[in-house]
Amino acid sequence: MLNDSAEDFFNYLQVERGLAENTLVSYRRDLTQYMSYLKTKMKKNDWEQVARSDIIGFLYSLKDANKSSATIARHISAIRAFHQFLIRDQSVTHDPSLHIETPKKERKLPDVLSVEEMDALLNISGNSPLHIRNKAMFELLYATGLRVTEMITLKITDLHLTMGFVQCVGKGAKERIVPIGNIAAKAIETYLQQARGKLIKQQTDNQILFVNQHGKPLTRQGFWKILKKRAEEAGITKTITPHTLRHSFATHLLENGADLRLVQEMLGHVDISTTQIYTHVTKSRLKDVYKHFHPRA
Repeated sequence: MLNDSAEDFFNYLQVERGLAENTLVSYRRDLTQYMSYLKTKMKKNDWEQVARSDIIGFLYSLKDANKSSATIARHISAIRAFHQFLIRDQSVTHDPSLHIETPKKERKLPDVLSVEEMDALLNISGNSPLHIRNKAMFELLYATGLRVTEMITLKITDLHLTMGFVQCVGKGAKERIVPIGNIAAKAIETYLQQARGKLIKQQTDNQILFVNQHGKPLTRQGFWKILKKRAEEAGITKTITPHTLRHSFATHLLENGADLRLVQEMLGHVDISTTQIYTHVTKSRLKDVYKHFHPRA
């Protein structure tokens, strides 16, 4: 049956591949949609019955529903991984997903903050535990380019401030070491000395670095609310997301002459083409500066 093999696949992704929870949720959502199409439209109840034409029909249904090329590419990735799992598991004798082309993704340039906007965002003057925590979080993200999920799962033992780096676990459970500057390190030390103890109260077994006002680990949604509120206070009108500080970190490094390979390593990108999107951002910003300031632009 379709569902039984799918559950085995999700267990494989979680236990053997060690994929992040967000990735697992995406795979489950995409494959559930795929299975629903096979059952209702194609009347298929067994994976051995699935043909290449069935997959192509499903992809056309996504296109008819005006799904973006990025969304369709993500579905193809999930479908391929699943059918390859069925082959390895010897559940089927053929892989209908072979040679199905992935549409080219529409590369949208990420929104980044200017250095001045970044300074305004980081200029937090309050002395309450939450103000001190927020400054430490924002300084850390801008100093390291960590993903928000990587930041909110950091433990105190992942900090090596005197040596100038932090350890984090990124996508695919891959660990990496990222350097951290003096300003961010000092903000974190202030948070540890003056604020964290007041937030966690008596929870001495809590090793998570950043906690909410109840002493519990922060969520992505909780961080996003904090960031949006701070952006409004700083007078930033751009659309801001949890990834904005990461985008700004990479863009500002490249604008100041950093090597692309080093930025790739710090961001934890497997493929350098993912990092190269930031070179397009810097070129776009250079054009804007030229048009604005050159008298004959």
